[in-house]
Amino acid sequence: MLIGYMRVSKADGSHALDLQRDALLVAGVDPTRLYEDNASGKRDDRPGLDACLKSLRPGDTVVAWKLNRLGRDLRHLVNLAQELTGRGVGLRILAGEGATIDTTTPNGQLMVGVFAALAEFERELMVERTKAGLASAHARGRHGGRPFKMTVAKLRLAQTAMGQRETGVAELCAELGITRQTLYRHVDPQGRLRPDGEKLLRHRRPEGGMGPPAGTRGTDAGERHA
Repeated sequence: MLIGYMRVSKADGSHALDLQRDALLVAGVDPTRLYEDNASGKRDDRPGLDACLKSLRPGDTVVAWKLNRLGRDLRHLVNLAQELTGRGVGLRILAGEGATIDTTTPNGQLMVGVFAALAEFERELMVERTKAGLASAHARGRHGGRPFKMTVAKLRLAQTAMGQRETGVAELCAELGITRQTLYRHVDPQGRLRPDGEKLLRHRRPEGGMGPPAGTRGTDAGERHA
């Protein structure tokens, strides 16, 4: 059975949903087997996609208009395709760059293998950049930096490292020159921003720069460098 998935964001407008629905119906998806989300592609909470995945049975095929309607990024797409294949479920993309993907065919399975290789390459590059960034941050911390203080640069490194889970929390905190408490006030274990992290990015204070905006604290409470 064909199962359709659609996603639009505020920027897309309602016409994008109509376009996707029409394409899915032409492809043979039953109108009662359509799932949709109205959310950014980067958001983790997509109830429509969750419901779609829960409804699948071996032999079904998930159909989406374009790749960017389905996945948050390349790695998410590859993981999703591999999960579906493991469950005996196909994946078919109708338009765009991913229109060659149909995992019910040998050529489609080959394309997923290519995407998996690219995702692994991307992951290795991110790990390499993260390690280089951590080394740079550690060096700055040894030479007159303000330890325990979270900065925009450190926050970006923490997001990547936590999301990739290539570095232990204790090692990450030591390299960045912050405490575990400071780390978890800014990002969660998956690298997603918490309120303090969002606030820091809104202010975007320069690295080692002119100090905090008026009315804000320059260092985390209880963590001033002696």
